[in-house]
Amino acid sequence: MSSLTPSKRHRVGYALPPKKTQTFIRPSLIHHADQHNIDLIPIDPSRPLIEQGPLDCVIHKLYGPDWMSQLLHFSSLNPDAPIIDPLDSIQRLHDRISMLQVVSNLKVSERNQVLDVPRQHFFSDSETMMKNSDDLIKKLGFPLIAKPLMADGSETSHKMYLVFDKEGLDKLESRRIIMQEFVNHGGIIFKVYVVGDFVKCVKRKSLPDIKEDKLVTLKGLLPFSQISNLEEKTDCGDGGGGGEFDRVEMPPVDFVEEVAKAMKEETGISLLNFDVIRDARDANRYLIIDINYFPGYEKIPNYESVLTDFLLNSMEKNKSGDVSMVREHDDD
Repeated sequence: MSSLTPSKRHRVGYALPPKKTQTFIRPSLIHHADQHNIDLIPIDPSRPLIEQGPLDCVIHKLYGPDWMSQLLHFSSLNPDAPIIDPLDSIQRLHDRISMLQVVSNLKVSERNQVLDVPRQHFFSDSETMMKNSDDLIKKLGFPLIAKPLMADGSETSHKMYLVFDKEGLDKLESRRIIMQEFVNHGGIIFKVYVVGDFVKCVKRKSLPDIKEDKLVTLKGLLPFSQISNLEEKTDCGDGGGGGEFDRVEMPPVDFVEEVAKAMKEETGISLLNFDVIRDARDANRYLIIDINYFPGYEKIPNYESVLTDFLLNSMEKNKSGDVSMVREHDDD
């Protein structure tokens, strides 16, 4: 529990896209924060941040050089007010190459569980990809997942496809594209939510497994938005719902918590989630396939309490000099 003076009111500014504001800043969160002496203050990004104080803390999910400049200016004048999280660290997660490079840098102890990432290749455009398609197929095989390089939350960044053959590759018309191997994982994905020291792992339905005998019946490509059609074609029913879904074993808690701690330390980010799958061929092999900044915490039970405690602790740590939430770009 935080040791901040109970009688002091704390002003926490939030700068979020409109949709994020609607889903995250719920009346229940505002009320719970208020009960713990926190006032949640909306920040207008069209006005100078420095004129919207006083603020004891800023949480945000905005990007760009102007916003970076505003955060650095605000922080220089308010060194005791944490900025959650560092913008340069967040931008590292917007590139699907540098995002997964994070995983290779994680310091995780040797254990039975193996942490990995899917193999992938980057192409500047679909024409270049087709010129190298034979080598791509030889190395990664089918099916393949086609993803945009950028993972910045834009509409374009969510346009992904499952590609089943060379004809499907030829239909891709895109620039700056990632081609990633598809790993069968039992149709289950584990989503790990991190809020400072708080870690919560939940399981969700995912893409169904695609066995070799089924792959030969699948042609072209399929947008992720039409995956329900694939489930019918692969005889996966509801994708692992009901009793079968309930019986799926969760990853070991200590493993998840160790990876989450290492992820937070490597990225310098306190608000994130990462998606993990378990290789259907090796129950001890886990692959991180995605890392997101400031995810949908409202899906977590009692998220109001989790976030409020985190904000209080962040302000306390910053006052004691334990954390620095805004950084200049690293030299390397």
